[in-house]
Amino acid sequence: MSNLPEAARAQLAALVTAAYETAVAEGALPTGAAAPEVETPRDAAHGDWATGFALAAARTLRRPPRAIAEAVVARMEMSGSYFSSVEVAGAGFINARLSDAWYDAVLAHIAAEGDAYGRQEDAGQGRRVLVEFVSANPTGPMTIGNARGGVLGDTLAAVLDAAGCAVSREFYLNDAGHQVELFGASLEARYLQARRGPDACPFPEDGYHGDDIRVIAEAFAGEHGDAYVDAPPRARRDALIAFGLPKNIERMRTDLARYRIRYDRWFPESELHASGYVRETIDLLTARGHTYQKDGALWFRATAFGCDKDDVLQKSNGFYTYYAVDIAYHRDKFEKRGFDLAIDVLGADHHGHTLRFQAGMAALGIDPARLRFVLMQLVRLTRDGEVVRVSKRTGRAITLSDLLDEIPVDAARFFFNQRQSNTHLEFDMDLAVRTDAENPVYYVQYAHARISSLLKLLAGEGLTPAPPDIPVAACFTAPEERELLRKLADYPEEIRQAARAFEPAAINRYAVELAGCFHRFYNACRIRGAETETARARLAAAAAARQVLKNALTLLGISAPESM
Repeated sequence: MSNLPEAARAQLAALVTAAYETAVAEGALPTGAAAPEVETPRDAAHGDWATGFALAAARTLRRPPRAIAEAVVARMEMSGSYFSSVEVAGAGFINARLSDAWYDAVLAHIAAEGDAYGRQEDAGQGRRVLVEFVSANPTGPMTIGNARGGVLGDTLAAVLDAAGCAVSREFYLNDAGHQVELFGASLEARYLQARRGPDACPFPEDGYHGDDIRVIAEAFAGEHGDAYVDAPPRARRDALIAFGLPKNIERMRTDLARYRIRYDRWFPESELHASGYVRETIDLLTARGHTYQKDGALWFRATAFGCDKDDVLQKSNGFYTYYAVDIAYHRDKFEKRGFDLAIDVLGADHHGHTLRFQAGMAALGIDPARLRFVLMQLVRLTRDGEVVRVSKRTGRAITLSDLLDEIPVDAARFFFNQRQSNTHLEFDMDLAVRTDAENPVYYVQYAHARISSLLKLLAGEGLTPAPPDIPVAACFTAPEERELLRKLADYPEEIRQAARAFEPAAINRYAVELAGCFHRFYNACRIRGAETETARARLAAAAAARQVLKNALTLLGISAPESM
């Protein structure tokens, strides 16, 4: 798909190279200069693209940089290119300005590609990528941290898809192990207390104390009565887990769907145990000489792969540790399912896991660079300038569900993704519900709605955008017009860079900047009442802006309203 800024940059580099080679052939310059590097000038007055080719080549060619630049510029063939002019500036910079043909190409590409505009199929080259995110224990409601991780993972997956990767979204479901056992013990205590009184069973010291545990236990009691009061403890606990776990998992699915997050797969930990894949993976590590016995337990030589300590894989009681299961799970991603790249979205407190997981992959003969991590910092909710820790409605710690009862989904998704993952995020709940330009998601959505209303209004008066096959850039005389088109042209590269850096917040920033460009354009350039040809050209620019705003909002999982 189109990436017109990159096309212009590459074309200018080619033009400079060709002109230099001509100068060499004519004897005007000696050989030996390196290929030119082209960049955007800091000052727009210096043109749209510039190169310091002559300054970089001066020492090699033993010529003054300005003399080199003048020799090159004199031989540059600009006809048929994306550039209208080129000039030598300062000590020897070569500055170039984009032609009307380039601006017309921007409008034509956006109109032709529509909803697909911005996609960069060649960037990802079809690599199979698995993004695993949230993966909260199904032992209670999802937290605000899960809310941030959810939108980061979901938007990163969307960005990678737009960059040409074959992306799958996955939730790793911890439906086995110590936390589930603790969940069952907590339910058991609440069940027995409900049937036999508060002193009937001591509550586990490290159990789950939330009201949700009490609700599930009471629901179980309502369905089964005293049937499990005198049952064997193992049978009673298994029954409670079998009753409560599916309810929590379904609540997770419901809350995440409400948050517009849907997974390609919910991968249960129990599947790794039932299939024998954990045992097989540990046996493979042992066969490779990476394990040893100590104090009755089986240890992994993690220090041989850069970690600061070794880790237990199998306890003396025969149970596998979470680390052993995680190694098997990540091996499954690469060896069994064939993903080229796996990305885990984790809290910053899991930093130690990154080295340990990659050590496990290296020990298995899997390139650890294929396993990447996005670590996110904490979220702080504020209201009236004060930190918010409990829900107004429930009086308990705010969950994802509570938040979505107070904050529109569009605002929640935008706010949780508006900062880089490695920075702390302050979520202003008052700002998130405001309907003015101070609220960034409203600011962007309003730009889309404003254009939609404008196009509808003027269509009713018989005025429509100029068609994409008619050149209109010659009508653009105000700087705000060309600024808008340059920003529209940037969108494909924004996607490419966001995918490369695993940083979806770049799309939020771009959307706000594009909305600002449009608002400035709209305020500076009259459309209604302008000369017809100019009005239709400006309408074409507005229609292109609406399309790109829609594409960016859709990528973020946010609605693009037609009116507000």
